[in-house]
Amino acid sequence: MITILAIVIGIVVGCIMGLTGAGGGILAVPALVYSQGWSMQEAMPVALLAVSLSALIGTIEGFSKKLVRYKAALLMAAAGAPLTLLGVQIAGHLSQMWLMLIFSLMLFWVAGKLVWRLRAQEFDVPTRDTLAHINAHTGKFDWSFKAATVIASIGAAAGFVTGLLGVGGGFIIVPLLRAFTNVTMHGAVATSLMVISLVGSFGVVSSVSHGAVLPPMFTALFAAASVAGMLLGRQLAKKFSAKKVHIIFTVLLFAVAMSLLFKALA
Repeated sequence: MITILAIVIGIVVGCIMGLTGAGGGILAVPALVYSQGWSMQEAMPVALLAVSLSALIGTIEGFSKKLVRYKAALLMAAAGAPLTLLGVQIAGHLSQMWLMLIFSLMLFWVAGKLVWRLRAQEFDVPTRDTLAHINAHTGKFDWSFKAATVIASIGAAAGFVTGLLGVGGGFIIVPLLRAFTNVTMHGAVATSLMVISLVGSFGVVSSVSHGAVLPPMFTALFAAASVAGMLLGRQLAKKFSAKKVHIIFTVLLFAVAMSLLFKALA
């Protein structure tokens, strides 16, 4: 039964992340808490390892299609790594109720921002007024102090959330890249996966160094299934428009947020 659960949950987590560039950890942590009866602290490193490996596969695929903004991803990862360690340390001192409340409230906030974009009909249309702008002629970011600060801030926020909640941070990266830059939805997804693979790996190491234990067999099966799901999700992503990806991601965020809120207050 445990083996089947590890495979099923892993495939679903990987598929969602491959489709949206995020959502893997958002699904994985609650799923492990509910199915295995683990605490959030126990579920976080297992979920994060699987998410990081899956994101690495997605990153390689993104590079092959020239969708990854690798300089921005490296900057976000560098800014996020120190904050990941801080998040891990804070998580170790918080109760289950507070972790779940923080998790659910953050998901509601991100989902609300996505709903606003859906209502504004802004799915994959580059905007003119952005804080970090991709040059239409070069296809690269026009780097400036302002642009670097924005990109680094996104990475720092994602890194802190990664350490605190054991998620990849993609549900922070993708919406913020879309809000403050003119990168396309698919470009944001691919770039997010690279950041997740880098920051997530650091988060796993930090968690283990702080005493986290990863059950070998379950973790291996879960990670392998997540990678398989990622490959499936990336194939499905080719068949979905930016609008559909937004809708899927938004519904997912609201559902998980409500679930965690009820569990925290129960």
